[in-house]
Amino acid sequence: MLYEDRVFLSISKNQFSQFIINSAHICYDNQYVGSHKNLQEVRTRLLMHLNEAVMADGLPDPAPPAPTDPRLPLDARQVFKLKKSWKGIKRCMEATGVEMFIRMFKANGNVRPLFTRFQHLKTDDELRVDETLEKHATIVMEKLDETIDNVENVDYIKERLATVGKSHLSVHKDFTPEYFWKIEQPFLDALKITLGDRYTDNMDKIYRITIRFILEEMIKACQEEMSGF
Repeated sequence: MLYEDRVFLSISKNQFSQFIINSAHICYDNQYVGSHKNLQEVRTRLLMHLNEAVMADGLPDPAPPAPTDPRLPLDARQVFKLKKSWKGIKRCMEATGVEMFIRMFKANGNVRPLFTRFQHLKTDDELRVDETLEKHATIVMEKLDETIDNVENVDYIKERLATVGKSHLSVHKDFTPEYFWKIEQPFLDALKITLGDRYTDNMDKIYRITIRFILEEMIKACQEEMSGF
């Protein structure tokens, strides 16, 4: 893209109007009509007036994105990309959630006994068509969806994640908060399958930061509950 093209894309209506006025005077100046050399000089003068119009307008630059809460490990641009990408997951919540649990069960045999309702399901195919697992996976994905939708409201999501985290303490006598980490990689793998080419290296980084923040908040809440704080 030529320099002047980039400038045109950035100017305001007032800037463009002033440029048109100056351009009219130049284009009707007979001394610049004729040779190629003169045409090049016309171009130079037009570009000069374009820059002058931009500088003279005095309009302020667009405001930068508002900074995020310092407790959130994502900046404003990452939050924007996260929410935009997550729209692709919203359309496939059930399938993504089921895939996440299947991968967690396969990678972590010691976690499977905690899910007594799924003990009779032996194969991936059985898990994929089981309505009980689909319902549970959808509930989990909805909690993640709520968190990401409200990720900029840190007080709200910390409270919600603390509630979800502590609720797991009554699920099974052998449950420990560290079990939450078992879902991290299956979550990322499931997103990658759902999003396909849209799951870029940059989005992998953003989703890793996000899921770690979520799991850390739930683990922290569980540990505080267990210690009596």
